[in-house]
Amino acid sequence: MKEDFLHYIWQHQYFDKTALCTTDGEAIQVLKTGFYHTNAGPDFKEALIRIGDVEWSGSVEVHINASDWLQHRHQTDRKYDQVILHVVWQADESIRRTNGSAVPTLELKDRIQPGMLAKYEQLQQAVTTIPCAAFWPAVPELTKTSMLARALTERLELKANDVLAVHQQLNNDWEQTAYFILCRSFGFKINQAAMEQLAKALPWQVIRKHQQSQFQLEALLFGQAGYLENPVDDYAGQLAKEYTFLSHKYKLRETALQRHHWNFLRMRPANFPTVRLAQLAATLYQQQTFFTKLLETQSIKTYESYFTTPVSAYWQQHYDFGKPLKTPQLQIGKSSVQNLIVNVTVPLLAAYATYNKDYTYLEKAISLLEHVKEASNNITRLYEALGWRATSAADNQAALGLYKLYCEPVNCLQCAVGNKILKNNTAL
Repeated sequence: MKEDFLHYIWQHQYFDKTALCTTDGEAIQVLKTGFYHTNAGPDFKEALIRIGDVEWSGSVEVHINASDWLQHRHQTDRKYDQVILHVVWQADESIRRTNGSAVPTLELKDRIQPGMLAKYEQLQQAVTTIPCAAFWPAVPELTKTSMLARALTERLELKANDVLAVHQQLNNDWEQTAYFILCRSFGFKINQAAMEQLAKALPWQVIRKHQQSQFQLEALLFGQAGYLENPVDDYAGQLAKEYTFLSHKYKLRETALQRHHWNFLRMRPANFPTVRLAQLAATLYQQQTFFTKLLETQSIKTYESYFTTPVSAYWQQHYDFGKPLKTPQLQIGKSSVQNLIVNVTVPLLAAYATYNKDYTYLEKAISLLEHVKEASNNITRLYEALGWRATSAADNQAALGLYKLYCEPVNCLQCAVGNKILKNNTAL
């Protein structure tokens, strides 16, 4: 058993209150459970408890064993002098405050239904990836749907906070923030770290000055990424010459990456980082004031068009310098466009909504997700195996949120599905 289970039991009062009394035999009446407190100090603040004939206002501390009070050295910590009730699974020790006064103790081990404890332990010890897999089919659809909606919102909040952290580091400049998120996302996981490093090594201020020239953008991106050290054909040579001039002008060489920073292993040519850099250059060239456009756009087709700008003539015919494609490829694939909408457009809109407290942009972000038919992934397939079906990127993001925030850390006590399982047939 973990202490958070007892926190859950106390917070929701899921225990038998018949003849409720302290270990010393004094009657207990819980008037207010208190507010759960995660910072230093007792677990629940502002509780109101009647013990005997006296009404006490203060804090409640929760432990597995009463002796944990001593192990945590609360007997010497004045913050715990305000504790009016010590709630424990097993009262194996008499507890006192710093002044020597006894702390009333409530023992719960015989007051919690065995079925609830058994389900909790089964969830905690589950060997399946989804702890509640065995119970999932019996949980009402409304419970699962509402929890998935909550998980989607929480995942968007995390994405928004990530963007806002970047925004703060970049002097609250939204266009610069959008550039950073755009670069990072064009790494598509495998090369995300390298793309993020490139965004830091190639300042937005430099990119902005050369957005009128796709050739110069390619020279900056490929040069700073480390691909122009030994040109293998005429086009690479032209880019290298331009990069030499621009890198000297902006003093870029010291922060330039090298080719070995990029991953090519076990990738299809269409996903090579060279191809992604060419696609990024095309997007930056065509979509100037990119962030402003994201705010103003209403149509899913228009959002998609931001990422489907044709690459330059050379990259329509090549997947690396000196390596021609068998079939010309004009632009980025549809699944990649959907990925970019999910990982660039949606987080930026969510962050802007949070920053300005204008949640119409969050509604727009969710609407976008509902219109994107994102492919399933390893995590969504876990829920599909239980009978749930994703029909949009919103569903996929909800499933990812549920897994990352609740299933993977076995945070069942904070999950509506876990709550429903624990409470089923356990009403007291």
